[in-house]
This record gives sequence, C-alpha cells and structure tokens, in this order.
Amino acid sequence: MTDTSKQDRVLIFDTTLRDGEQSPGATMSHNEKLEIASLLDEMGVDIIEAGFPIASEGDFAAVSEIAKRSKNSVICGLSRAIERDIDRCYEAVKHAAQPRIHTFIGTSPQHRAIPDLTMDEMVDRIHQTVSHARNLCDNIQWSPMDATRTEEDYLCRVVETAIKAGATTINIPDTVGYTAPRESADIIRMLLERVPGADEIIFATHCHNDLGMATANALAAVEGGARQIECTINGLGERAGNTALEEVVMAMRVRNDIMPYATGIDTTKLMNLSRRVATVSGFAVQNNKAIVGKNAFAHESGIHQDGMLKSADTFEIMRPEDVGLSETNLVMGKHSGRAALRSKLADLGYELGDNQLKDVFVRFKALADRKKEVYDDDLIALVSDEGTHQEYDFLQVKFLRVICGTEAPQSADLTMTIDGVDHQVTATGDGPVDATFNAVKALFPHDASLNVYQVHAVTEGTDAQATVSVRMEENGKIATGQSADTDTVVASAKAYVNALNKLLVRREKTAPDAE
Repeated sequence: MTDTSKQDRVLIFDTTLRDGEQSPGATMSHNEKLEIASLLDEMGVDIIEAGFPIASEGDFAAVSEIAKRSKNSVICGLSRAIERDIDRCYEAVKHAAQPRIHTFIGTSPQHRAIPDLTMDEMVDRIHQTVSHARNLCDNIQWSPMDATRTEEDYLCRVVETAIKAGATTINIPDTVGYTAPRESADIIRMLLERVPGADEIIFATHCHNDLGMATANALAAVEGGARQIECTINGLGERAGNTALEEVVMAMRVRNDIMPYATGIDTTKLMNLSRRVATVSGFAVQNNKAIVGKNAFAHESGIHQDGMLKSADTFEIMRPEDVGLSETNLVMGKHSGRAALRSKLADLGYELGDNQLKDVFVRFKALADRKKEVYDDDLIALVSDEGTHQEYDFLQVKFLRVICGTEAPQSADLTMTIDGVDHQVTATGDGPVDATFNAVKALFPHDASLNVYQVHAVTEGTDAQATVSVRMEENGKIATGQSADTDTVVASAKAYVNALNKLLVRREKTAPDAE
C-alpha cells in the first residue's frame, strides 16, 4: 500500500449539487439533495458546494439544511459579487460547523462587458465584496470566472486584490472548457510566482469538459501547484460536464508513482454514489465511462479474458472492489428471502431502512415471478426506480393496458391518480408508447414537449427489465424522468409521469448560472 503520510494533500471540492444541477433537466428535489450531500460527507469529500442560495427559496433551504446536517465536510454556498448575494449565502451556510462563502465575478474580456465595469472598477468591486464576505466568515473562496481567457497581467492583479481582501482559497475556473493541460499547469505556476501572498493561500482548479480535457486539465493544475480540485460525480455539469470526481481521485491513486498526492476519499463508496446521482439527476452513466461505467471492468475479447483468468492485473489497473463494485454477480430468485436481499443490496452499496426494504422486497418478489433470474443490475434498477417515485407524487400511474400490433390504431387504457383521485381514459396513437403518452396528456393536459426518449435493457434476454429515460421541456424548464420495468410500455408511462411530477415542482432560478 502506498504511504500517503508524506504526500501533499489535495482537497476534493464537490459541486454536484450546484454546478452539476445546472445541467438542463438535472434538477434534484430537496430530499435528494440532502441524501447526496450525506453520501458525499460520508465518502470524505473535503468541501461540498451545496447550492446557490440566492437563486431560489428551494436552493436556500437545501443549503441551509445540508449545513445543519454536515458531520465532516466544509459546506460552501455560491454567490455573485453582490453584497445581498453574499449575505444570503452566509445566512444559509452559517449553520455548518465549517462554513465557506464562494463568491465570483467574470474577469475575461468577454465577461467584463456583462456588468459594464472598467478594469479598475472591477478591481474595486472585488476588494469590496471579498472584504464584505470575510467580515462574515473566515473561510472565503474567490473565483475569477473565465480565468483561462483572462489576460495574465490582469489575472495577477485581481487575484492579488482578492488575497489582500481576505480570500483564503483562489479558484481558477476554466469556465468554457477552453484550456489545455500545459496551459492549466502554467497558469497556476505563474500565479504562484508573480502574485504576492500566493504561497499563503490554496489554489483550486475548476475545469469543464468541452474539449474532453477536464480531468487532464485538473491533474495538470495540481502538478502546477493547485491543491484543490473542483469536480462532480459522473462529471455531471453544464454542456459537456465538469471534471469527474471519480476520475481524478482514482488517477491519483493508481498513478501515485507520478502523481504523489493524497485525498481523503473512501473510494469504495464511488460506485454507489455514481448510481445514486445518475438516478436522481436522470442522467445515465455511459457504459464505457471511466471508473464507474458498466463496461469499466468488462472483458470480452478472447485475449483479454485469457489474461484475466491467469492474472487479473494483466488487463486491470485497479480492482473492482476498490471503487465499490461487488466481485460476484450472484443470482437472486423468487425463493430468496428478505435477509438475502438486504445482504445483496448491502454488497451493492445500498443500506435501506426497514420501510424501504419492505417496499423493495415486495417489488423484488413481483419481479422474480416475472423473471427466472434476478441479477445485480436488476436489483440496482429496482432500488433506483423505488427512489424516483414517491407516494406523495401528484401524478401516479395506477393501471395501464395497451392494444398494439400490425393494425392501427394502437390504443391505451390508462387509470391515473391525480392528487389522490383516480381518473380513467382510452387514447390512441402511433404505437403503444405514443398512445400511452396521449392518454396521460388527455388526463393531465400540459404544454411540455418530449425532447428525449431512451430505452436501455438492464440485462440480457427477452424478460429483461427496461430502464426508460425521458426529458421534457415546458416554458424553458427541463425535467428528466426515469423508470424500470420488465414491460417497456409501463416503464415508459412511469418515466413520463415522473418527468411531469418534476416539472410541477421545478424551481424558478432568479440568479444567473456560474462558472
């Protein structure tokens, strides 16, 4: 085992709940945010950016509650370089044992034009707002948004201003995913060499993946002297996403010979967190995603399989159990008991309460009656599906029967519970799914457009569960719904209704997106 006692510590700053949630359609509910924050806290994340408190009452409430519940992590909130934003941010994070205010302003030529400030006026604004934040809290992070496209001389000037005003962490965001690894390292080195007081604070790196280099850029920045990486679970984030937490953490662990840095992350919890974030955000993890993808530890070619049988390290640079993957894929069936189910779910990283387990067990038995063999992926889909549908959902699918075949029209008989009252309708459409969606719309009229409809088979075989994901948009608001069932049409109906439920509670954003 690698001795990390003498290695430089790299802080992991997770912004899944803030930047990750800015992905169109990735909005999480209040309880989902609390759950993800708790999992991050348990995994050893140093700083959790819990949200943007000024953006909405929902964001403020989530940040405030996460701050109260945090056991280990620093809890951070984001704010613009406006005093009322900073005050609102502090009101939310002040409940944490370790609160942090993160304030930012765009410093590149492209972004300086937005607030219509001269370069000197912006420097004054930075000094004023960072000083104001420091008077409220002794842990202040400041970011020059679009730093990688900011002129070097001006970047040095604004960073020096923020440090003098009391910033304890300076984050260098690659806001539009523009930079390359060599530049990423050089910017940090340049700031450490040229800015007075730079050696007394922590530099952070925040990279976007527009050119597919977010992980490489983050690690290069660490090599250049940064000691905090801003990242998200599964690389979730705006446009092409952010630096993926699991990638940078495992890269430093596996290649500790050339990247001698240590983190406090319990990597065995990565897979469970990845699955949970995928479920609550509605953004599935691609099969060939590094570290947490379904195929990350799969070997199909004969040469690879032969090598694996002889020695696992022939084609694996890390063990599946290092990231929380079960070594076995034991089959469960209709004769498996509740204790066996609880044990298997624990192996997969799911610790369910008694009520949750009772519900999952009932649906597991129903699934086992329809499928001869229930595999790990089936159970993961079952638990994930349980987490997306709540008893208090305004809309619920109660009964569905479809008639389909070569002769049109196809039809759907649907009974849907709307605010506790059952309603029934028969509708037709171009195929069973279209008929089902038309039935939902007949019972609950809406103007949402269906932007994405995807079906994924969870396992192989004609009795496999299907996971259906839909993305819908209404009046500029986007929501993603997901459900799993051995009947693809039933899964489609539930996913569609799940997305509608999310649209109903979609929060209004009153502050602009950032970084």
